[in-house]
Amino acid sequence: MLIEALQWIRQFRDKVTVIKLGGSVMEDDKAITHLLLDVVFMEAVGMQPIVVHGGGAAISKAMSEAGLTPRFVQGRRYTDDAALAIVERVLAEQINEEIAERIEQLGGRAQPLNFKTTNVLHGERMKLRDPDGNELDLGHVGTVTWVDRTTIESYCRRGIVPVIPSMAITRDGEKLNVNADTAATAVAQAMQAEKLVYLSNVNGVRRRKDDPDSLIPTLSESEARSLIADGTIETGMIPKVQACLETLDRGVRKVHIIDGRLRHSLLLEVYTTRGVGTAIVKDNNGCSKAGGRV
Repeated sequence: MLIEALQWIRQFRDKVTVIKLGGSVMEDDKAITHLLLDVVFMEAVGMQPIVVHGGGAAISKAMSEAGLTPRFVQGRRYTDDAALAIVERVLAEQINEEIAERIEQLGGRAQPLNFKTTNVLHGERMKLRDPDGNELDLGHVGTVTWVDRTTIESYCRRGIVPVIPSMAITRDGEKLNVNADTAATAVAQAMQAEKLVYLSNVNGVRRRKDDPDSLIPTLSESEARSLIADGTIETGMIPKVQACLETLDRGVRKVHIIDGRLRHSLLLEVYTTRGVGTAIVKDNNGCSKAGGRV
């Protein structure tokens, strides 16, 4: 495997890869350990990994312990003042600092980038409307409008892995809860990343939703849109694939969806010819399979 990885290690030296941690993967301690060890390996062989993370399950648990009932509006967590305080404490402090600490324990170097250290995500309140055109109240929920690329690059150049929580701040100082996929996409676009990797609880895009063996190793933009149109890609995978397509349009070369529970799935996707998930690429990429797929 190391000999096979050599060509990809050379090709991706000094290239940025954004890794989005979230979902059920965050609740699997062994999976997180292997994924963060993969991140340490990537930095050690010359790549520039950036970790962007959510923490939905932990936030819901903390809200329940505080006697608050989580509420969602069009898939977004409604975030009032009380919920925002919990999101900041759990997501931007506890989880963010724990991920950076674990990277250090595994032999790497990491920097948590949160409101207490250095915030790198700036944004504005998200505006959504219901089917009748009425504006929906989401509370302190936002979208990223600007990423502090200079600060992130400075850590990457020094061999330090930036760890970024999915929260942003407005010009007026309002803190915002941001969807982790959205935050990772914004960071990848701003950094002109070589790769954006979404860690999921499925092994990628499938031709048959419940059949892991029907995994599609590589999808072009046009193929992905066709599979959405004919219903092959459905439900929760649709917004993820749409986000992948938007990311490709903004300069990221390749987007991967992999099963974060598979041991060392990140290394297997990036440094082997076959890979273990789905790579989504632009129509003119001329790509074959694999994390290293070019």
